[in-house]
Amino acid sequence: MFASTVVTLGCAFIVLMAAGIAVVTALTREANRLEAQRQAERIEAAFNGQIRLSELKLEGLMTTSDLTEALLQPQQQPALQAALTRVRSQILDFDGVHIVSMSGHVVAGIENTVPNAPGEPEGQQHLEAFLRGAKRPAVSVVIGDEAQLQTGPTRTMMLNDGGETLLLTVIDLPRVMPIDLSNPRDPLSLIAYRHITASLLFELAERYRVADIRLVSSAPADSSSVLALRAPDGTVGGWLTWSPARPGDAMLHRFLWALILVALLFSGIFVFVVQRLRASAEQIELRERQIQRLAGQDELSLLPNRRSFDLTLDQSLADLAQFGSALAVMLIDLDRFKAVNDTYGHNAGDELIRQVASRLSGALQPGDTVARLGGDEFGIIRTHLATQAGCAALGERILACLTEPFTVMDVEVTIGCSIGIAMAPRDATNRETLLKLADTALYEAKNGGRNRYSFFEPQMNRSLQLKRMVEDDLRRAIENDELTLHYQPQVSIDGSTIVGLEALVRWPHPEHGMIPPSDFIAIAEERGLIVPLSEWVLRRACTEAKRWEGVRLAVNVSPIQFRHKDFVANVIRIIEETDFDPTRLELELTEGVLIEDADAAEAAMMDIRAHGVGLALDDFGTGYSSLIYLRRFAFDKIKIDRSFLEYMEATGESAILVHSMAHLGRALGLRVCAEGVETAEQHRFLQAIGCHELQGFLFSRAVPAAQIDRLLLLENPFAEVLSAA
Repeated sequence: MFASTVVTLGCAFIVLMAAGIAVVTALTREANRLEAQRQAERIEAAFNGQIRLSELKLEGLMTTSDLTEALLQPQQQPALQAALTRVRSQILDFDGVHIVSMSGHVVAGIENTVPNAPGEPEGQQHLEAFLRGAKRPAVSVVIGDEAQLQTGPTRTMMLNDGGETLLLTVIDLPRVMPIDLSNPRDPLSLIAYRHITASLLFELAERYRVADIRLVSSAPADSSSVLALRAPDGTVGGWLTWSPARPGDAMLHRFLWALILVALLFSGIFVFVVQRLRASAEQIELRERQIQRLAGQDELSLLPNRRSFDLTLDQSLADLAQFGSALAVMLIDLDRFKAVNDTYGHNAGDELIRQVASRLSGALQPGDTVARLGGDEFGIIRTHLATQAGCAALGERILACLTEPFTVMDVEVTIGCSIGIAMAPRDATNRETLLKLADTALYEAKNGGRNRYSFFEPQMNRSLQLKRMVEDDLRRAIENDELTLHYQPQVSIDGSTIVGLEALVRWPHPEHGMIPPSDFIAIAEERGLIVPLSEWVLRRACTEAKRWEGVRLAVNVSPIQFRHKDFVANVIRIIEETDFDPTRLELELTEGVLIEDADAAEAAMMDIRAHGVGLALDDFGTGYSSLIYLRRFAFDKIKIDRSFLEYMEATGESAILVHSMAHLGRALGLRVCAEGVETAEQHRFLQAIGCHELQGFLFSRAVPAAQIDRLLLLENPFAEVLSAA
């Protein structure tokens, strides 16, 4: 029993050991085979890639150098020799370059970067072999297992001549030159060659980490570490061989002792670990492929992403500096995309992005690049017809194709787009600046009404600089109390008494001088500074107006400020902090503050009037619903807009409108104030129709508080002005 148990256990041990050894041996051989295969693929790809790069380089020289002009010269031979000499620094990869006719006449040549006169024997000992290869209409690829024919104007082959192995590149000049070469019976060819030397193979081995690459004349026994070199007739003229890496053997030698010691106890663990490692390697490889793909591609639209777009733009700008061409960058922002997302969901938004990407790709021409930069923003690099007219035509095509309806989730939706265009080198020559200028043009297109394109113009930059200056400096000016107020008098109808003062903010900038409100109020509203600015104006005006007893203080209210949830509380707080009489304060509102939410506006107005503050409807007559507002909202005064007085004649239409507005105001029990009074005729007319108050340059411009002090000391401050008028 004991013996049988021992035999059984021994047999089991032997079976497990044999299985373990078999598995390890198989893995070792497979690893060696895969590594040998990868080495062969790397060497083949490197060799053929280098050959193709050399071919493209030679073809490029044919079309970009002055060889074309040399071929047209009456003295063709010296001209071609001089042209080859000038480009010799660009063909140092070759041991020699010759321009020959198919009859064997050498027109020009360079050997080892030293030019030789036609007919000299040195460096031309292989010429006969060269010509035999050059006259073949089709030759095989240089390296690989299968001989594939090459029929293009450029061919590369291997030659054995005089015991030397050479790579020969032949270019049929009539097929690549952009000119008509005469004498078709004896066409010219460019022949470039290089020796396959030990140093070249050593450099290849070092670069791709392959040991001992050699050129042999007979096929080695190990077929896993050999690549055939093809002669012009397609036969094998030599072999590249090397010492293959054997990672499987190295792994076996390293872990063999551990396998022998723990084979019985840990054989199962070993198999499990091997399987887990193999699965992990596959997962890592899969993730690496996904990362490489995602690194340059937008996953949703399958277009290049921002990183790929930036790299392409950098390369295009580098080519621009080298070749002196032009390009344009177009930034596209979809209009009403958010509405589609909010209404139909994110799946609909994703589908819309995919359809937009497809239409944009279809609108471009070969050579142009379109990418998704993020969200609903796309970018285009235009290198084909990168002129203003060409870009304008492309912009029209894009607008046309993106305004066509899209079918998304079985629903037809319509969007548009805004396009900003910047051109290089006209506008900028580096990526950051060019994108910034294109974004500036895009901002201009949006502000101009959307669904349009705009080219960058220098004045756009000045507008942006002004906005940045306002945003940065105005915030600091408010915090440091660097603003000032001017006041324009509102006088009684007879012009003898100042009954009110309208506070108007001014900005004495330390560098740009006095900046008028028209240059910074709108920007302050856009940049979120209007609320602190308005509170500063109200506080300063209440503080300064306390000394002008019996005179009302009028302060303008921005629609954004009025819609602020703490507007009423902030006004009352400032009045209490400054100890100002609220019955002397009059807030001037425009119809813009009432349109968005009339119920909320009515509640705020009732609240503010309950504290004794008066309300005036400014710019009366310029809106759409002034009569409705007068009936619904509790105003104390209306101010007739200055536009009605600017071209008013006593019997004209504007005069009739002004008369009607004044009559309406009196009928509703409101005070009527006319703005923009500049002439005595206007004064007399307004006095005759029954206005209560006047305001305008006839009496005074907006002036500092100190000048208001002097005017209030006078008994009839405008008597002299009115008498002169």
